Amino acid sequence: MPLQHAVLALLTRRPNHGYELKARFEEAIGPQWGGLNIGHLYQILERLVRDGYVSRSQVTQTDRPDKNLYTLTEAGEAELRSWATTAWVRVGGFRDELFLKLLGASALGPQALTALIEAQRQTYLSELAGLARQRRAHAGEPLVAVLIDAAIAHTKADLGLLDSAAQHLGPLAAAHGAAAQGDTDEAGGHGGTSGSRTESA
Repeated sequence: MPLQHAVLALLTRRPNHGYELKARFEEAIGPQWGGLNIGHLYQILERLVRDGYVSRSQVTQTDRPDKNLYTLTEAGEAELRSWATTAWVRVGGFRDELFLKLLGASALGPQALTALIEAQRQTYLSELAGLARQRRAHAGEPLVAVLIDAAIAHTKADLGLLDSAAQHLGPLAAAHGAAAQGDTDEAGGHGGTSGSRTESA
């Protein structure tokens, strides 16, 4: 995740020290992203200084320890512009745990698949209700609103995926369930034969 570019974006307005950047990031992005770890942020800043995208200066404080002030360089602005004006391409594929759960549920048969899909549907509906509340609360913050709108759109798409999963995986789950029942019946049949032989002996 290119958080270093987000840091460069925040530094376009003015120089900042670490904790100011953390607060500004969390305010700009909003609750959907989550907090920014200050230790990770300082690692990013060190890398940006090393790469020449950010300069660091020390500010003396009379009543507190000196603090580092980070300033965007011309090279940093050029890097930000190059990154921010090119399209994002997904490179990691879709590695959602839900797909693994669908694999497991369909292997267990129709009842397990239905149970998963209905439980997941209720979870998504609850998420949508929470997102709608967040959207109203952050209506006056454009970037936060865009991120929440994205979360709403993704969650609605996920709801549609559940219908697709039920349609496409239903026959597979039914086949697995029938095969498992057949194995159980066959095992029971063998057990009965073995028992009758014992009694005859």
